[in-house]
Amino acid sequence: MNLSLPKMLKQFRKDKDMTQEEVASHLGVTYQSVSRWENGLSYPDIELLPCIAALFDVSLDKLFGTDKESEEATIKNYD
Repeated sequence: MNLSLPKMLKQFRKDKDMTQEEVASHLGVTYQSVSRWENGLSYPDIELLPCIAALFDVSLDKLFGTDKESEEATIKNYD
């Protein structure tokens, strides 16, 4: 299992070609909060997680890197 929320947040934001400011605006937080999340210095409030997943059009499992596809990739990295 790969619980790398900061890494996933940054990747999904870049995949959507969004800035930290744009993400922050959609979620009602500051861009500094988004930056701290992406750098692993803090984490989003649990109530924001469904909103973040919806913004990036992914499941919560995918957001946390715990979906089947991510788990299989992690397993391959250990082989």
